[in-house]
Amino acid sequence: MNATQFLIGTLFDLYLMVVLLRLWLQLAQADFYNPFSQFVVKATHPLIGPMRRILPPIGRFDTATLILALLVASLKIVVLGVLIGGITINPLSLFIGAALIVLKEAFSIVFWVLVIRAILSWVSQGSNPIEYVLQQLTEPFLAPIRRIIPPMGGLDLSILIALIGLQFLQILMQDLLGHF
Repeated sequence: MNATQFLIGTLFDLYLMVVLLRLWLQLAQADFYNPFSQFVVKATHPLIGPMRRILPPIGRFDTATLILALLVASLKIVVLGVLIGGITINPLSLFIGAALIVLKEAFSIVFWVLVIRAILSWVSQGSNPIEYVLQQLTEPFLAPIRRIIPPMGGLDLSILIALIGLQFLQILMQDLLGHF
């Protein structure tokens, strides 16, 4: 049963990460025609397209994408609850649990995007389309850090500092809210 729970939880988490990436791409106004952006849009459009007719965006913020993220997290809780043994969940605890899962996955996706960008900076020649989108996503976090600690001798420590700050926030969230 643990293997099934792991597989189902991982599949929900991966799709939730794609949904959160779409929200992040929209907020960062990343290149829509980039192949990576197109993959994210095509993977999420069958669900977000119809939801947008009901839930219009608020400025640049796509409410349909956020609601889809909360729905995916809620469905994860319900499906895993049924697998564990029919746990009854009231709507308020389901919403709070879904919001915490979305927040946890948002931290996770930012972490992995920063790690992938760091690795690509070591091996890429700068013409990779994925690297371009990752740069568009992470520059709002890294630019203020670079203003405080500029690159020293060609070594940019901004990603390392951002990762440490992100890990601090994750640990703080776990301390304050408990392990979810």
